[in-house]
Amino acid sequence: MAYDADVIVIGAGLAGLVATAELVEEGRRVILLDQEPEQSLGGQAHWSFGGLFFVDSPEQRRMRIKDSHALALQDWMGTAGFDRDEDHWPRRWAEAYVDFAAGEKRSWLFEQGVRFFPLVGWAERGGYDAMGHGNSVPRFHITWGTGPGLLAPFVRRVRAAEERGLVEMRFRHRVTGLERSAGGVDTVTGEVLDPSDIERGQPSSRTVTGSFELRAQAVIVTSGGIGGNHELVREHWPERLGTPPESMVAGVPAHVDGLMLGVTERAGGRLINRDRMWHYTEGLRNWEPIWEQHGIRILPGPSSLWLDATGKRLPVPLFPGFDTLGTLDHIMHSGHDHTWFVLNKRIIAKEFTLSGSEQNPDLTGRSVRGVVERARADVPGPVKAFMDNGADFVVKENIPDLVRGMNALTEEPLIDEAELRRTLVARDRELANPYTKDLQITALRGARAYLGDRLIRAVAPHRILDPAAGPLIAVKLHILTRKTLGGLETDLSGRVLTDGGQPLPGVYAAGEAAGFGGGGLHGYRSLEGTFLGGCLFSGRTAGRAAARAVA
Repeated sequence: MAYDADVIVIGAGLAGLVATAELVEEGRRVILLDQEPEQSLGGQAHWSFGGLFFVDSPEQRRMRIKDSHALALQDWMGTAGFDRDEDHWPRRWAEAYVDFAAGEKRSWLFEQGVRFFPLVGWAERGGYDAMGHGNSVPRFHITWGTGPGLLAPFVRRVRAAEERGLVEMRFRHRVTGLERSAGGVDTVTGEVLDPSDIERGQPSSRTVTGSFELRAQAVIVTSGGIGGNHELVREHWPERLGTPPESMVAGVPAHVDGLMLGVTERAGGRLINRDRMWHYTEGLRNWEPIWEQHGIRILPGPSSLWLDATGKRLPVPLFPGFDTLGTLDHIMHSGHDHTWFVLNKRIIAKEFTLSGSEQNPDLTGRSVRGVVERARADVPGPVKAFMDNGADFVVKENIPDLVRGMNALTEEPLIDEAELRRTLVARDRELANPYTKDLQITALRGARAYLGDRLIRAVAPHRILDPAAGPLIAVKLHILTRKTLGGLETDLSGRVLTDGGQPLPGVYAAGEAAGFGGGGLHGYRSLEGTFLGGCLFSGRTAGRAAARAVA
């Protein structure tokens, strides 16, 4: 029986596009399948902020940041916390990825036309000891053009190969089976879905209009994770993080459903670290949603006062931007699913950035003028739109009105006016001197020692209750589903492994489906800027390995 292609790639997101681009670079014929319509080409990466983790980059050196491979590896391993027998391959992938981030990653992207915003962001700051979680230095590089800008060279390469007859893209093809013949997995079966003209990200029809069967020498699974399937998120929710939240907002569209992981598992692939996941704690209900329960994440600066559902400050070092998983752990053991930021207009104007390409039209549109106008704006336009229209924002001139507004957003009134006033006044008293026992204020002053934060991310310390900095603002924060950190176990060539530790013949995996490499190169936590980078690295690795295997 003849092959329909040399390799079939399942999933047309960033990892799938990178794998396909690498395959055609070696002259291999590829069929690229995706269950969504053509307008969704690029998957989740299209919606992303475009953050990438680099080590000792030119951008860092220009900002006088002293980074090194040794420091980055120390941070990665302290953050990942690898402690399981099944962490063998994830650990090796982590080491390889830090090598990549400190080596050819930036030059490889630069050669393809990708450029980066000159100011480097400082995400996941940790707040523990030197060997614990967090980035010791700023490493978050924003792609000029955000997610679409990062996708562009790979879309261009795949489209050019399509014109040469090396790539055939088949959308609305949902894979339901991987089958063996002649010893290896070489047959992909599935359903053809009804054509759909819905806009990118919106739910598409699941009406089946036919079936398909395709054969190739190798298959690469790049189908993503489970973040859009809240039933699966709750099913695999780790006991260590308490009871799964009853209410969550969705950081990814519903088609990020994890179904292909089950298909690959039934074919003999091994799924590991299912309970490791990365969900954000600063989610907002999108006032202009694209998909169901559409949530947007705040990328906060360090000044907002973070309170639990009852109005108590979160413990040290759970400050905005310091430890996502530690904060999630604390919240899920608090008895409530939501928390609050309390701040003022001066803070929100400088410290709030909303994640996502559509929330950053200046960066996505590569507009220098737009970036300058954002920096000069009273409040950036996308943030102001949430202040005016967002269901989770309370904007008031005084504490009594603020508390009434906060309590109106919950089923029962949990915020006590007198207690919130005591908390704010006590915090503000600590600003009377250049020294303090309040470690969040210490962290804020430390952040402003970094030029990038002082310019665009950390407001000068001031009293939250200063009338000149008002009005007061409270923001109700939700758990926002996002990334699957576990996945299909793979070796350093991207080959999917079986329960016995042997390669499943003919099957590779990359991107979120493979836990971004090995079945979970992040371990328990992420240093941020590493999800898109994991798709790039694992997609490139799997594409090159499959190209060699079918030669």
